[in-house]
Amino acid sequence: MDLKTILREGRGQLVEFMVQPDVERLAETLVAFANADGGTILMGIGAGGQIASDLETQDVEAALLRAQMQCRPPVKTDWQSVETARGPVVAIVVPRSSEFHTLQDGAILLRSGTHNRRLGGDEIQQLAMAKGAASFEEEVVPGASLQDLDADVIRDYERQRHERRPRGEQLSGEEILLDSGAVNRDHRVTVAGMLLFGQKPQLFLPQSGVVFVRFAGTQPAGAGSPPGYTRREEINGPLPKVIADTWNVLWEEMRHEAIITGLLRREKPEYPEIAVREALVNAIAHRDYRIKGRRIEIRMFDDRLEIISPGGLPGHITLANIVEEHFSRNPRLVRGLFYWGYIEELGIGVDRMIEAMLQAGHPSPQFEATPHSVTVILRNVQERPEAHWPEGMNERQLRALKYIEEKGRITNREYRVLFPDISPETIRLDLADLVSKGLILRIGDKKGTFYILK
Repeated sequence: MDLKTILREGRGQLVEFMVQPDVERLAETLVAFANADGGTILMGIGAGGQIASDLETQDVEAALLRAQMQCRPPVKTDWQSVETARGPVVAIVVPRSSEFHTLQDGAILLRSGTHNRRLGGDEIQQLAMAKGAASFEEEVVPGASLQDLDADVIRDYERQRHERRPRGEQLSGEEILLDSGAVNRDHRVTVAGMLLFGQKPQLFLPQSGVVFVRFAGTQPAGAGSPPGYTRREEINGPLPKVIADTWNVLWEEMRHEAIITGLLRREKPEYPEIAVREALVNAIAHRDYRIKGRRIEIRMFDDRLEIISPGGLPGHITLANIVEEHFSRNPRLVRGLFYWGYIEELGIGVDRMIEAMLQAGHPSPQFEATPHSVTVILRNVQERPEAHWPEGMNERQLRALKYIEEKGRITNREYRVLFPDISPETIRLDLADLVSKGLILRIGDKKGTFYILK
């Protein structure tokens, strides 16, 4: 375990720090991690790196046992003691659970960024349904054997994983297949294994490919082309190959502008690479693979790019919280694509899409969701319709909204520049009020926080 890396990244979706055992907080974090994507609790160390030199492992064991007694059902954990120059640190590893966990008082928590958030109402029902859906990637593929997996793809995954975790475990062969969930304990190939490493996954899971269509004009009917499109591609193979091949097609079809800076010439694509890449990877990682007869569809028009993923929003995710919240329908696929390098960090894909589009001068991505599909729309032109703001805002807030209209975003520092005579607390309250009114969205965390129009 690389403590330096974890400390540098800080608290987040998958990491929590506790200087001393706190049974109630520990129980809440166990439930929240298990209901989400799992995580690691570092006991004996603070978020700033301070280590409790008096930590005793037996105290951690006792606290963990008492915390487990507050979980319904108990949360499975594994832990190890890591020796440092200033004392031991205990790492409690909580895997994602296929079960639905609550506290003894019935409270249901979910890890949301740096917080353990209590769920209520429809969110609870949605999470319960998602728990059942998540088990599909663990199911055995009928008729598949180890011979249906591609040895070259597995070796490439092993190499990529070792590069991303140079100080982590060095698994190989059967161990890496078991750890990735590609096979079960009976050495039978799972859905996740076939999607990640299969020679021909579409023979077993025909819904797992991508269909790309380049339309002529701005409507499916096309202009000057009887079928309405100028190019159609069916992209198959294991998911890493699908991502790479689909990206190549998208890059070929995107318009490119030559930008000259001094003696340097570079190409500016029609859409920012980061935004397209994140939208593509999210669709492949989070689609509902239980839905047969529908593949991911990518439609490119003259004015927009649409990526349509089968299956509704996963878990408790809604269009209202899609920026702030995170939940993986297919955690094994997400983990595999993370080690392959297609996912940089869990839970920031939507943030990266929004930021990249705004920095390129485009509108923020548009998200549409039905019970059976999720669509991400990227537009290649900047549209700034006249805004009509509700009453009840002060002059500073109105001016800030105008600033966001013109610049695309605003940070706390830029707010202070606009209004140098007000206090940081007033700035915080102004921005929090605009967020609560549903007028702006908060993107990012800590020093990287900025706000955009909702």
